[in-house]
Amino acid sequence: MQHFPIFLAVAGRRVTVSGGGETAIAKLRLLLKTEARITVFAADPAPEIVRWAADGRLTLVRRAMRAGDAICARLHYAADDDAAEDRRTAALAAAEGALVNIVDNLEDSAFITPAIVDRDPVTVAIGTEGAAPVLARAIKADLEARLPHGLGILARLGKAFRPRAEALPQGRARRDFWADFYFGAGPRALDESGEAGVEPALEALLAGHATARPREAHVAFVGAGPGDPELLTLKARRALDEADVVIHDRLITPAILELARREAVLVDAGKEGFGPSTSQADINALIVAHARDGAQVVRLKSGDATVFGRLDEEIETCLAHGIAYSIVPGITAASAAVAAIGQSLTKRTRNSSVRLLTGHDMQGFAEHDWRTLARTGEVAAIYMGKKSARFIQGRLLMHGADPQTPVTIVENASRPDQRILHTRLADLEPDLGRAGMTGPALVLYGLAPRAVEALAPELSTTEVAL
Repeated sequence: MQHFPIFLAVAGRRVTVSGGGETAIAKLRLLLKTEARITVFAADPAPEIVRWAADGRLTLVRRAMRAGDAICARLHYAADDDAAEDRRTAALAAAEGALVNIVDNLEDSAFITPAIVDRDPVTVAIGTEGAAPVLARAIKADLEARLPHGLGILARLGKAFRPRAEALPQGRARRDFWADFYFGAGPRALDESGEAGVEPALEALLAGHATARPREAHVAFVGAGPGDPELLTLKARRALDEADVVIHDRLITPAILELARREAVLVDAGKEGFGPSTSQADINALIVAHARDGAQVVRLKSGDATVFGRLDEEIETCLAHGIAYSIVPGITAASAAVAAIGQSLTKRTRNSSVRLLTGHDMQGFAEHDWRTLARTGEVAAIYMGKKSARFIQGRLLMHGADPQTPVTIVENASRPDQRILHTRLADLEPDLGRAGMTGPALVLYGLAPRAVEALAPELSTTEVAL
């Protein structure tokens, strides 16, 4: 992030603008929404700027900017429609302590102006580091359509009521009150009775929350999907938004953790096969400790919480301590991996069933019904198969599997750094970790990427770009 986003206080402070043409007008339309004291320097100002000056909305100085003109200015916009003049006025303002923006000159500007969605006092700023203004405008248009114009009224009245709401205990009690107001009682009151009906709604809501019983502790076992935050379910997003504590495994991507509330406590309870791990007993203890404190806990698991995630043990821990829980399923790593190669897990002419297997369990390499799996046309999605590849290969060949059976390994399924390796059972690397696959990988036995299957079925081991 090259530009740090802040909201700068400009009420009653000087902001200067050099230039009197269309470029200056575009900036002034935005600046005039603020309470800043605006001074424009322009020898030949456009009629619109002259009208704003006549209406008392800004001060117009009908000459080029000089030394001393930006003293005490908090911001300066160089909008002269002339590169040399922009450099001159920007240098004057910078020497006098103002933060300077040269319009359409990202490199020489001390700050940039984002695209803004204005629901005063709610303001949404959208920046792209100057790389994609068209994208910023598209996001702005989308937000403009989504955010009701009454949102500003609710925010203003809510701000005035905030001292009254401090009667509620700090933390979740207040958050629940404000959530009920902004997403329920407030919009209803505004629709039904206009602005006059909002304050009585606030009073009634506060009385109800003041006598309400505290929300009971709860643990949500949430499937985070394979890593792409866009694959999170809406229910998972809501759970993260409400969580006081998020206990997550090591496969949860930073982009997904970013979706948790800023105030939430994030606890890394990672496990790694054959490596440093948080024990299951310690994870169980963490869940109980935070829930006993009255927290809304999210136990965030990669993929789907019900697949190879020790979910039963954690549920039994909750039951043993009388802690309420719920399960929010997620998109499995198997679904994401098979989607990445353009195939389906089942096909009427190929296989009518599919197995989800683990490469190793608590006792070591996991044993399965290898004889059945070795039959022609069988398909399996094998989790935790990186270090057990030689074991899996040996068991299948021992039980008669065709050495030319396709095998596809998908690393970091659905993520930007996703990799796909296609091979045959006979050529399967004995240790995929040593073969350069360091991220979470899923082995698809009996499936080749559709592109390979259609164009080059004779290929042995190859990395596939899809």
